[in-house]
Amino acid sequence: MLEERQGHVSVEERQAALKKMYPSWEKRTIATHFFKQCQQYSEFPLIMMPDKAVTYEEMWGTAHNYAKAMLYAGVEPGDHVAVLMENEPEFVALFIASSMVGAVVVPLNTQLQKEELTYMLRQSDTNWLITHQFAGRQHHAEALKDIVAELQEDTESPFKQAVCIANREAEVPEIYTQWEEFLQGAKKVDKDMLNNRWEETNDPDACVAIIYTSGSTGLPKGVMLTDDMLLRSGFATCLTRGYEIGRRIYAPLPMYHVYFLQEGLLAASFIGGGMVTCHAFQPLQSLQLMEKYQVHDFLAVPSMLVALLNRPEVKNTNLEHLYALLCCAAPSPVPLWKRAVDELQVTEIGTGCGATEAGSTTMLTEIGDSLEVISTTVGKVKTAGIAGHLEFGDKSVTYKVIDPDTGETLPAGSVGELAVRGNVVTAGYYKKPEETAFAKDADGYIRSGDLGTIDENGYIRLLGRSKDLYKVSGETVAPKEVEDIISIHPAVNQVYIVGVPDQLTTETGAAFIELKQGETCTRQEIRKLCREHVARFKVPRYIWFVEAKDWPLTGTGKIQKFKLQDIAQEKLKK
Repeated sequence: MLEERQGHVSVEERQAALKKMYPSWEKRTIATHFFKQCQQYSEFPLIMMPDKAVTYEEMWGTAHNYAKAMLYAGVEPGDHVAVLMENEPEFVALFIASSMVGAVVVPLNTQLQKEELTYMLRQSDTNWLITHQFAGRQHHAEALKDIVAELQEDTESPFKQAVCIANREAEVPEIYTQWEEFLQGAKKVDKDMLNNRWEETNDPDACVAIIYTSGSTGLPKGVMLTDDMLLRSGFATCLTRGYEIGRRIYAPLPMYHVYFLQEGLLAASFIGGGMVTCHAFQPLQSLQLMEKYQVHDFLAVPSMLVALLNRPEVKNTNLEHLYALLCCAAPSPVPLWKRAVDELQVTEIGTGCGATEAGSTTMLTEIGDSLEVISTTVGKVKTAGIAGHLEFGDKSVTYKVIDPDTGETLPAGSVGELAVRGNVVTAGYYKKPEETAFAKDADGYIRSGDLGTIDENGYIRLLGRSKDLYKVSGETVAPKEVEDIISIHPAVNQVYIVGVPDQLTTETGAAFIELKQGETCTRQEIRKLCREHVARFKVPRYIWFVEAKDWPLTGTGKIQKFKLQDIAQEKLKK
């Protein structure tokens, strides 16, 4: 079965083939990159949805048409185009089209509310908004009509126009330009006009996207990324994981997030790969899509993987082509990885970590790493080959560990905040000079916000976010350490710990635990397990058992610990 699923081709052979295909690095814009790939892989599917599939050739034709419509509408070089859309092929076409006309894409999280979106539209100096009428249950066209009107009337605002793509029966507010009307403009722009603009703005080192961080504390920050950064990062993933020509990747992740864009779309584009996706993750639909499109690779977060494995249909789904699994965003215990290997029959598993500030992942485990390594580390700096930084050989970045309070570099083997430098790392946050100055030092290292340590083999172990640390009677506790211990319990599916105020000890731990289906466990068992492995002050004082539906999640399935802290404090008031 192993050889059948891998097609008798080892990862080393696949990596060698990639190096032969790409002997040197050619800087390109996103538009130029897809132009070349769409010529080479014209008939290959690029985006596959439950009810349709779009080839590379079709995607290029659509993007070309959108770019002409943008020119006619008046999109200027350097204009900011905010895109608020469900997962649809049009999102990818708009990204390519924006690059073609020299605009900057501002992908917006479809789960955000009016106040959050208003902040981003203003802070990013958005000139153009292209939105789906609805995204999931959010009626964005209705929610944003007032702010669109305000921006258009504000003489100091650079905002120009809002375009709405109707995707429900409801009427589109008059303040928006209808999508069909916007596209009519493409007929009035000839090919030469577009080619002239494309040539004029063909700069791979210019900012192509401003992608906002989740803003778990404080206001969100817009990370500025160039075409070259995104493509180098995508190629590094393609090389490290050994993508083969035509790889099909199932990624039920939002297109606005770098996980989908870089680990999936851009990485796959180097080998004519295709992305299978949907509007929102549903376990049963996921199995059906992986079977329908004969998927080779699954990009997931732990909550998705758990939900999928819990479906009884997994045993009767034909997943004979699936052999690879990348599960990131949060740590997964050994038992979950074992379930994935046993039930999905995947032979190449891994995890990784990174940040929007570095174009998504900078670290990946290697194919063949043990379950212990995969469950306790986030890998090491991924191989970039010809896309690497001259100073770092075949790597794009390097890491160091710093004191989170002083910013001073710590000795090898120390625990501290991870900082990263390289040719995929952002120059800073849009119109946030103070935040940029705090995050980035004189040598170009940018703080990751992650606490961790780097071992002698280069493997990085995360110990949580620096802001997640709490102190019990003056003793610092890293929640990740205690979460790892509780995860050992056979009944535990997921566990997350936050610090909460305490009159006696200043702070103490509060644990939220989700048990496996049909399993039982008591608070006493959890406390006993903790006392056997960690100091008494690290044992959480409060323990609550929760259901899978109770977790507060981001759009990519990450647990929002700051919301768990709010939930804990509400519980303690009762």
